Amino acid sequence: MVKQFLLITLGFVGLSVQAQKTADPVPFAKTITEKDLQKHLTIIASEEMGGRDTPSPGLEKAAQYIEQQFKAFGLKPGNKGSFRQPFILEKDSATHLKLEMGEASFRPYVDFAPWISMPQQASLRFSEYVFVGYGIVDENRDDYKDVDVKGKLVVFLNGQPEGFRSNKPRRQSPVFISNKIANAKKKGAAAVLIISEMLPSRQILDMYRPKNEQAVSEENSAIPAFYINDNVLTRKGYTINQIKSLVGNQVIDPMIEEAQVNIEYKSGKVTATVSNVIGIVEGTDKKDEYLFVTAHYDHVGTDEKGNIYYGADDDGSGTVAVMKMAEAFAKAKKAGKGPRRSIAFMLVCGEEKGLWGSEYYSDNPIYPLEKTTANLNIDMIGRIDTERLSADTLNYVYVIGHNKLSTDLQPILEGMNNKYTKLVLDYKFDDPNDPHRIYYRSDHYNFARKGVPILFFYDGMLQADYHKPTDTVDKINFPLLAKRAQLVFYTAWDMANRDELLKRDLKLDQ
Repeated sequence: MVKQFLLITLGFVGLSVQAQKTADPVPFAKTITEKDLQKHLTIIASEEMGGRDTPSPGLEKAAQYIEQQFKAFGLKPGNKGSFRQPFILEKDSATHLKLEMGEASFRPYVDFAPWISMPQQASLRFSEYVFVGYGIVDENRDDYKDVDVKGKLVVFLNGQPEGFRSNKPRRQSPVFISNKIANAKKKGAAAVLIISEMLPSRQILDMYRPKNEQAVSEENSAIPAFYINDNVLTRKGYTINQIKSLVGNQVIDPMIEEAQVNIEYKSGKVTATVSNVIGIVEGTDKKDEYLFVTAHYDHVGTDEKGNIYYGADDDGSGTVAVMKMAEAFAKAKKAGKGPRRSIAFMLVCGEEKGLWGSEYYSDNPIYPLEKTTANLNIDMIGRIDTERLSADTLNYVYVIGHNKLSTDLQPILEGMNNKYTKLVLDYKFDDPNDPHRIYYRSDHYNFARKGVPILFFYDGMLQADYHKPTDTVDKINFPLLAKRAQLVFYTAWDMANRDELLKRDLKLDQ
């Protein structure tokens, strides 16, 4: 009798799973309406949100609104009972800066400026400095050859000599300024002066950045580094062009020159807390596997003149698309047709500053990345590419990542599109020679670098109102926004309900 009962019960479970697999997604996709998208976007991209800078009161208001909607839709909190995944930002505003050479005293932010990562304080005196050309160190070149710089002041040119090439991507390149400074530190330098035609602005240097816990524990070991310009060099009888001409394209012998140099620095650290917002539609028989649907809810804020950068397309359009997809899947679950895998709907912040929120999540995942089948990321799907001179401008979407990391991506995407939405899928940004390097410029990349297959949906708007106060709600094409969001929904439906996790059988080219 018990055996018979178990067989009947298991049969019902099997039927339930089969019903979920074959459930019709169309009624739920249709709940992603132009009217609702416009309603939410009018709030997200409103004057009250102030451009949603990271951090800002407007960003927090947007986070609160998203959280309220997730609760109303019936989503579960995505982080141990909370809809928030908070992380800390900090800025290191200098309260005291001094650079003196001999009798000459130089002006902060006019003649010199600090690098963004500095020790809490420093007071250093040198009787000489070592000039090491461009300060490049890699497997083929060492601008420090045959010189000991331990405890010394090192000076080098910003940038790279003409003709220098590296196969490493920008942040790993030996000419990337943080790597130059790191190499100077490895060589034992006590401080660095970077010869540059332009100084970073005080506004840029006074920006928040994610708090690096490892850096905090080692912050006193950082070395002071300052940019200096022609105003400093001319007091020594040089110009930048003369120095570049002297160095040329070759590795030069490092030069030691006598000079009385006094450097003083003191910081005033300020912190702020921001959050990713995460809601979950819990799966059924595969609830311990996950699909992530993401967009960034931040934008670039308000400028010094008070102009609000509304960010209706960038990325208000993606934000409201994710919200409506979350509601659609919650309705499917309530109707007994919910996904087999759990779906995390995550709106991240700090994308405009450097993919901060997604980087924080990928480095501190709440759910195992090895059990995350894919990430579907949306960044701008509400406009028409002004550079797209073709007849399909009202029925296309750019998709990035279709031929990377997993051979499952393209068949799933195209299968759902051919069956339901019939958009023109344009893969042009997956060209390895794409000058914009779009694949690396939105939040999906922080999943991709961890090996999670991704698809990125995008309208191509790098012109017109991009990062301008004129990126407003009235410019959005809501019928096209709804259709693109429905494509992502259908793709998510397939990925969340198929038997196996997506294969990870392709290499990601860095």
